Amino acid sequence: MTAHDTTADEAAVRALFDECRAAVAARDIDRLMRHYTDDLVAFDAIGPLRFVGRAAYGAHWHSCLDMCPGQMIFDMQDLALSLGDTVGFGHYLVYCGATADDGTVQAGWMRASVGLCKVDGQWRIAHEHFSAPFEPESCKAQFGLTP
Repeated sequence: MTAHDTTADEAAVRALFDECRAAVAARDIDRLMRHYTDDLVAFDAIGPLRFVGRAAYGAHWHSCLDMCPGQMIFDMQDLALSLGDTVGFGHYLVYCGATADDGTVQAGWMRASVGLCKVDGQWRIAHEHFSAPFEPESCKAQFGLTP
């Protein structure tokens, strides 16, 4: 039995994440949501506890972008992937927020983990989880931490 050669798959998944980042920067939710499975389950740093299905998560993305006027920031760092023939997972850090028209940056670092599956020969995100570390004494998110 030969080992799975992930070179082409890793290039495809990295291109998928580049496209997701570009879609967020362009505020193009329809373009972004094409990269998710219909039945995805997602957990975001902003409630509710879970999103089931592409339509629910797309609506959430719309509300997130509405909270961030100005130029979107969605900078991924340290993407690590482990891919099999049809499933994989990954994680990365993301600096997320926006730069207002006056130049004020309102953004912070979060953690992301993803579950991927290959559907009709194309990699799609089946699970996504964004989180921010928090200070347990105050219960406040720590968006100011840096990698």
